[in-house]
Amino acid sequence: MSAQRTVHFLSDRSRLQQQLPAFLREQRWFGGKAEPIRSVAVIDIVPFETTAETTYLLLVQVEYDEGATQTYSVPMVEVSKESAIPPRTNGKASPHLALTVGDAKITFAYDATASKPFLESLLTSMQNNRKFRGEHGEVRAVSNPVLAGLVSQSNCELTPKVMCAEQSNTSIVYGDRLVLKFFRRVEQGINPDLEIGWFLTEKTRYHNVPLLSGYLEYARDDTRMSLGMLQSFVPNQGDAWEFTLQEVARYFDRIQSKASSLPDPPIGSSLDLAARAIPEQPRQLIGGYLDSAQSLGKRTAELHVALSSSRGDAAFDPEPYSRADQRAFCETTLKLLQHNFRLLRKQKSSLPADMHDQAQQALNSEPELEQRLRRFEDRALTGMRTRIHGDYHLGQVLVTGDDFVLIDFEGEPARPLTERRRKQSPLQDVAGLLRSFHYAAYAPLLGVKQQPNAAPLSLDAFRPWAYFWQTWVSAAFLRSYLATVGEAPFLSRDSQEVAAILGAHLLEKAVYELGYELNNRPSWVRIPLSGIVQLIIN
Repeated sequence: MSAQRTVHFLSDRSRLQQQLPAFLREQRWFGGKAEPIRSVAVIDIVPFETTAETTYLLLVQVEYDEGATQTYSVPMVEVSKESAIPPRTNGKASPHLALTVGDAKITFAYDATASKPFLESLLTSMQNNRKFRGEHGEVRAVSNPVLAGLVSQSNCELTPKVMCAEQSNTSIVYGDRLVLKFFRRVEQGINPDLEIGWFLTEKTRYHNVPLLSGYLEYARDDTRMSLGMLQSFVPNQGDAWEFTLQEVARYFDRIQSKASSLPDPPIGSSLDLAARAIPEQPRQLIGGYLDSAQSLGKRTAELHVALSSSRGDAAFDPEPYSRADQRAFCETTLKLLQHNFRLLRKQKSSLPADMHDQAQQALNSEPELEQRLRRFEDRALTGMRTRIHGDYHLGQVLVTGDDFVLIDFEGEPARPLTERRRKQSPLQDVAGLLRSFHYAAYAPLLGVKQQPNAAPLSLDAFRPWAYFWQTWVSAAFLRSYLATVGEAPFLSRDSQEVAAILGAHLLEKAVYELGYELNNRPSWVRIPLSGIVQLIIN
């Protein structure tokens, strides 16, 4: 049966491959929309058996005029009439392909994630550990022991529903118990999200992540590619970014209502301030969010302790720093610094006038920042490199009442999979959260409103208050993080080494942000600029 169905779908292989570029450009998850496509090839096609439809998984290789070749996972449903294609929410037909089958009739195909029978079959296949043979390889649906328990605990039918928020992947919720992340861009090797999810579920007692319940993979000879991962669904009140923006808005409301004089400026870096108790003034002015920051620091530290707990698993065992690791990080950051500072020089005159002094201060510091990176490269480090989150910010944290759950361990999507699986300093994750706090503190001053009718806030008047909030919230996070890490061997006992590693990662992230904002949101350049200046001063 599989062979016959495959012949139908491949009767006009060249026409299929000619239509795929236009089809892919209409998909929100396709990452090459802006790149000229040289060719598209279907490298394998795997028939799936569903209750009512003819469904295939296409593995599609996209070659561009410039840049690396990419592979995408594209499930398709074949129908005989265009009217059978589910419409988009606006009533128009979804993107689809029109193909000629062996008897010269036209058949149509559309993305199978719009098909309820296909989505139901994915869950059933994992429950039953099924395999589907393609032309060259096979798709394996695998369950984890926790899956049966999650299904039995469900209070409702596990009806699939596609989540709309996902961009680079497709996420499907099954009732109130499960969520399947269907990876779209796939690479040879294990996706870090799946790999870390398996490790935390099977090998640790860390509970503030979704449980890995099953997965989909493609296997061909010695090649394995992750196609998807099934996790427990986490009921939540949204992500920590939106939660934090609401808390910052309340903070500014309190400041306005009290008409206070300027706050006492924090003296020293957040890391310096974390070494002592939080004073009364920030506790009164910032309020309950300091407790939230401390809770998030605790959960982050517990994650890093769990990820460093392996003994005997090469993919997770902590490793010492090597000279090559330090050199590669410093050289990459140095090139980024030089490139983005050249961009800043070129665009400085077009930035708002109130940024010019800060921009010049940053530019004047370039030689000192370069020297810091070179000193860091030469420094002997006693801490350890471990697996980390890799793309950690407030948007990767779910708020669950009075606690937090950490999600999305894929790493930075633009980086190759081998880089995303590489061990790094856990302080890279810490730097990501601190930069996220900085953005949250300034977002209301740059027009991000949590209330539709909220009055605009004066940047000049509230800038000291934003810095006050950012610094003390960061200190509360760091204080809790360091206390929870305790004697864990991945973190050096040398406070100067901790400061040097954290400073290097904060610099790398702020310099990256500088280039991003110069190219996309010039009015937001002030945030990474102030981050760079803070590093210079402290």
